[in-house]
Amino acid sequence: MPHRLYQHLETIWNYHHLGHNPETCDCIFVLGSNDIRVAEQAAALYHQGLAPYVMISGGKGRFTEDAFEKSEAETFAEILIDEGVPASALILEKQATNTGENITLSYALMKEKGHNFQRLLLVQKPFMERRAFATFMKQWPEPVQSVLVTSQAVSLIDYPNEDIPFDMVVDAMIADFERIQSYPSKGFQIEQDIPQAVLDAYALIKELRPSSEWK
Repeated sequence: MPHRLYQHLETIWNYHHLGHNPETCDCIFVLGSNDIRVAEQAAALYHQGLAPYVMISGGKGRFTEDAFEKSEAETFAEILIDEGVPASALILEKQATNTGENITLSYALMKEKGHNFQRLLLVQKPFMERRAFATFMKQWPEPVQSVLVTSQAVSLIDYPNEDIPFDMVVDAMIADFERIQSYPSKGFQIEQDIPQAVLDAYALIKELRPSSEWK
């Protein structure tokens, strides 16, 4: 891969990060995915004493239908319990199939369980921080005192692994950037400011990308 192409990809990767510092909250809200490191990150945050509850949302999506035997929420919950988080602290939403449903179905479950979380810490994959935040701000039915987003602190080059190879990461990262551009007009999330340097990087990626593979 040409060095300048990687630099443009890194620009998009960094744009997805909001740079929030995790703070004490009412609930750690985990959005399910195909990356079990999200669950490990949530367990670490719980053990830091940041919240008494961990709410996990996720049914089976296109990346997890064949990879996980159970729903994303159940799969993540098993990891959290293995990491020492008590089952009594977990709230599982097991039906959501996309980010919007992660938000709306978890809100309904929160109310059903008799909670009214006002300070939430969202946990997602690194390249989904911004979209998770933008979707929450649009889809959560009530105002909250605060919402922060965090993820595993890792660079683009170090993030891929055997289960999530580099080409999959890049394709997903670019697709999420395109959703950040298009989803506000569809009513799915709030508008996000996109610096010109980021738009330029995206345009150059589309120009320099030689094929459907990123190798």
